Amino acid sequence: MPAVRGQVVIIGGGISGLSAAYDLANAGVPHTLIEKQPRLGGVIETRQWDDCVMECGPDSFISAKPEAMTLIRELGLAGEVIGSKDEERVTYIQRHGKLVRLPEGTTMFVPTRPSSMLASPLVGWGTKVRMGLELLRGPKTYPDRSVSEFVTDHFGRETLDYLAEPLLSGVYGGDPDQLSAASVLPRFVEMERTKGSLARALMAARRGATRSEPLFRTLKGGLGCLVERLAAKANVTHGAAEAIERQGEGFRVRVNGDWMDTDHLVVACPAWAAGELLCDIDGRLASLLRMIPYTSSAIAQMVFRASEFDGQRAGTGFLVPRAERKRLMACTFVGTKFPHRVPSDKITLRCFFGGAGNDAVLGEPDDALIAIAREELAAILGLTAAPIFTGVYRWPRSMAQYIVGHGARLKEIETHASAVPGLHLAGNAYTGIGIPDCIRMGRQAAAKIITS
Repeated sequence: MPAVRGQVVIIGGGISGLSAAYDLANAGVPHTLIEKQPRLGGVIETRQWDDCVMECGPDSFISAKPEAMTLIRELGLAGEVIGSKDEERVTYIQRHGKLVRLPEGTTMFVPTRPSSMLASPLVGWGTKVRMGLELLRGPKTYPDRSVSEFVTDHFGRETLDYLAEPLLSGVYGGDPDQLSAASVLPRFVEMERTKGSLARALMAARRGATRSEPLFRTLKGGLGCLVERLAAKANVTHGAAEAIERQGEGFRVRVNGDWMDTDHLVVACPAWAAGELLCDIDGRLASLLRMIPYTSSAIAQMVFRASEFDGQRAGTGFLVPRAERKRLMACTFVGTKFPHRVPSDKITLRCFFGGAGNDAVLGEPDDALIAIAREELAAILGLTAAPIFTGVYRWPRSMAQYIVGHGARLKEIETHASAVPGLHLAGNAYTGIGIPDCIRMGRQAAAKIITS
């Protein structure tokens, strides 16, 4: 592999690295993207089976963050965008072994329609009274504290167990006792500081707002279409980045035993992998990166004939709180969330496993994981029909955890990284775990290089 000066080396072919490569290519900046896996996209992977779109990782992105849609428009994919059917978006939560509908107007764990919450059997009257009293809270500022402490302080333990924990597990796969409220729920923490009552602040915001866009968006053919369009612009070398050394004002990177020289380095792999690579560049930076914990997840996907599906139809899906969880964390009815993904004569379920403390489930063979999913679906939905297609997709150490102290750690990481000229970090370990966040960080890294 020849040594090339003046180019940029990007380590990591997920959405962050691909976004950086796209902007560099458009600016005419030579680059090489290093990816050790045989495919690009990181946790984004789309497969097809008999007219069913099968997302192996994330199935959509949140509309409120504009970075994904901006990039999609630039790539000419805007015509492929579909939105979630929010008018039919009904989520259930398991309580005492039965599925209970999430009360209308609930924003995460915050009730904004008192009548719906009062009528719901999801929480008891003690918690409902606690929710009413929360409306009287005044503004207050706290040091960084756990999500558990934050939610319990506002709405009580039952709200944590049957609203916050299952909803946040579906996003972060984390432990609310460890997750940082300031990093995971920054909007709510700001409301607490300026308004006091979360419910009062959200109800006021709802009165003056009209929702004109769906909560989630995706692409008709799957998010893999976004990866394919970005990959067409990237100069890719498949191989493992084995070491990084400082060389003058630049770096050299060993890939598959050969060295590449570069002036700028974008490290867009998981923080634990970045820490291993950067130990000879800045030992403290490497140590900080390795401190960011990750959890693992697995998705068991099953397709059923609609005519044979004998289980309960549970809206867009259901969540299983930690207090009642065996192995299954959540289940999504794909065709209800995104009708374009599944033909009318089929029903596709995505079953989620893993999360904090449950990494061992990834070691189960495919047939065992499918059997576990079917057993739990039989108990929860009464589903006995046999699937006509199954697939299992594993994502080890893929979900970064923003634990208490993450904000302070991030500031120190940024201080050390900025002290190394030409070094840029991107990925889900820093300022957001979603697809729009990762796109933003990748493009920010490219912009710094281009303007330099």
